[in-house]
Amino acid sequence: MRTDGALATVRPDEALAEAVRAVLDGLAAGTARRGGPVPAGTPEALAAHVARTMAEARGDEALGRLTELLAYGGADPADPACAAHLHCPPLAVAVAADLAVSALNPSLDSWDQAPAATELETLLLRELAGLAGYPGTAAGVLTSGGTESNVMGLMLARDRVLERVTGEPVQLRGLSGRVRPRIFASAAAHFSVRRAAALLGLGEEAVVAVPVDRELRMDPAALARALRDAVRRGEPPVAVVATAGTTDTGAIDPLPECAALAAEHGAWLHVDAAYGGGALLSDRLAPLLEGVELADSISLDWHKLGWQPAAAGVFLVRREETYASLARRAAYLNPADDEEAGYPSLLGRSLRTTRRADAFKVAVTLRTLGRDGLGRLVDACHDLARAGAAAVRAHPRLELHAEPVLTAFLFRYLPRDPGRADEVNAALRRRLLREGLAVVGRTELPADDLRASGSGGGRVRLKLTLLNPHTTAAEVERLVHLVASAGEAEEAGLQ
Repeated sequence: MRTDGALATVRPDEALAEAVRAVLDGLAAGTARRGGPVPAGTPEALAAHVARTMAEARGDEALGRLTELLAYGGADPADPACAAHLHCPPLAVAVAADLAVSALNPSLDSWDQAPAATELETLLLRELAGLAGYPGTAAGVLTSGGTESNVMGLMLARDRVLERVTGEPVQLRGLSGRVRPRIFASAAAHFSVRRAAALLGLGEEAVVAVPVDRELRMDPAALARALRDAVRRGEPPVAVVATAGTTDTGAIDPLPECAALAAEHGAWLHVDAAYGGGALLSDRLAPLLEGVELADSISLDWHKLGWQPAAAGVFLVRREETYASLARRAAYLNPADDEEAGYPSLLGRSLRTTRRADAFKVAVTLRTLGRDGLGRLVDACHDLARAGAAAVRAHPRLELHAEPVLTAFLFRYLPRDPGRADEVNAALRRRLLREGLAVVGRTELPADDLRASGSGGGRVRLKLTLLNPHTTAAEVERLVHLVASAGEAEEAGLQ
């Protein structure tokens, strides 16, 4: 591929076409070399290969060689045996749309950097708010993902609730030492809730972990007790965080009950639907999210059950005026007279200033496939999870934790010595990685959940997260049997 000379003598669109051809060739070559879901070998061996290629790739060959390296050394979410994380194979149309954004490079911190993209994001968010059941008063923004969205939800909750409690704007004067606010989230909630509390000056200890049932759903009776106890101690409830799709099991907290309890205690309800929000696309699964429309804010991730290249997070609020504490005026970006003259700004909707037009790929995908088309992909992945769970139930050396709610489920290999269950399950996953055969997830059940269920022999569980709608049930069954074979091999090595 020509590089410096091409920039001087070839039109930019022609230079881009040539560069894209080099990328496609590199992707094909690297994928073929890998030959599976992940490169075989140890992390040390791969690190050495990366360092060597980085040192050798120069000039005209750099793009192609490094793209081949990226593909060879990647965990390929399009491979049926790559099923560990909420890591989707993006749709080709979304990848192409993302290329257009990268080529044009609009930035959504001011209208004059992204005229069409500013309006497009506004229209898209209106559409997504309607999908969630929000009224016309809703607003939102595209984010980097669930973590940023959760920070925003809890920030607005802090500002709104504590200003009411203290009579002072928290974002201006900070927190009074006399106030000990509390956030309530299930014991299975995403770690970003605690991180957000720390970033917002509330401290991780402000997050109260509410017990869960065996399916890892928040216990509403326990939430009610925790809220009452906090009020009795003079600790104002700032927010209830309900999870709609935990990363481990896809569990969905009882949203109507959470909404009622939050309202009773004057707390903000934030629903973390980064994973489970994809259910809104499916007629079959949408009823699982009944009550999400009652939330004050919602987090959605279209780079999970939306098949978008990362990042494609969405943050929504039910009432636009609740954004007030985030509003900022920068004379060089959103002067008041520009807005009065009809030039809108999205600067006050985001924690970021420079922000790429990630809404474009989502809008293109929705216009191409529609809700029905995307819903069929969601249902296909749900079917795969049910098929995988059935394969686990049928295998004598495997144990299913619970039936899948969305597209993920937990299970484990049962060694002959129950006391070595955690050791064997952790090791078999690494064996599959080392041999380049499969990428399987790992987690641990909460100790309280183990006591409640009477399950013995350890907390470690394996996880399959099925996000490739083109995988077949037979391929998922083969993956389940591959896990069992790895467990047998690992167990034999211990004898």
